[in-house]
Amino acid sequence: MTSLMPDQALPARFNKPRLRRTEVPEYLLLKHGLPIAVATLAKLASVGGGPPFDRMNRTPLYRVDLLDQWAQAKLGS
Repeated sequence: MTSLMPDQALPARFNKPRLRRTEVPEYLLLKHGLPIAVATLAKLASVGGGPPFDRMNRTPLYRVDLLDQWAQAKLGS
């Protein structure tokens, strides 16, 4: 898995406080080396166990700080 080294920066498109569900898999893979599909995020949103999210109208938005906490808990770090 290819996660970022501590001295590498994320692409500029991830420099915002919330990400759309379609952006989350790439963010988690780059930042934490955690592969996850958009469909898996959608399923976890309905059955539970996924990262917390808010809705803006019908669009699920994931806070980056909560994504990081969720990923660290999943990876056991």
